[in-house]
Amino acid sequence: MADNARAKRLADLIREVVAQKLQRGIKDPRLGSHVTITDTRVTGDLREATVFYTVYGDDEERAAAAAGLESAKGVLRSAVGAAAGVKFTPTLTFVADALPDTARTIEELLDKARASDEKVREVSAGATYAGEADPYRKPDEDEDEDDSAE
Repeated sequence: MADNARAKRLADLIREVVAQKLQRGIKDPRLGSHVTITDTRVTGDLREATVFYTVYGDDEERAAAAAGLESAKGVLRSAVGAAAGVKFTPTLTFVADALPDTARTIEELLDKARASDEKVREVSAGATYAGEADPYRKPDEDEDEDDSAE
């Protein structure tokens, strides 16, 4: 089993090689400039690599990019093997990165929270306290009450 530093270096190399090959070497129109390689992870035995990518566009373009990456997998693996110089070139698996969807969901939740906070501010704008503004007793008030009790 390889050490983690070697797996990390190989993952970084795979990410760079795949990104450069997609940008310059692959002529598939489905893999235009709207595909971005975001991360790469390699297993400890250096046999399998997972390449995470994002696609700028709608669901149809995402599906087309996924099909394009699957068809270019052999060419990309060959490029990685030539650049890496390792005994066994890792098999590549392409996974759509969920980060943009997660970020969009978080933004929507934050927008809902801001709207809710604004509603609370509007409702509480003219509100007054149910009792006194300061509900706590002060030491000088306690002495006055003790004197009047005698």
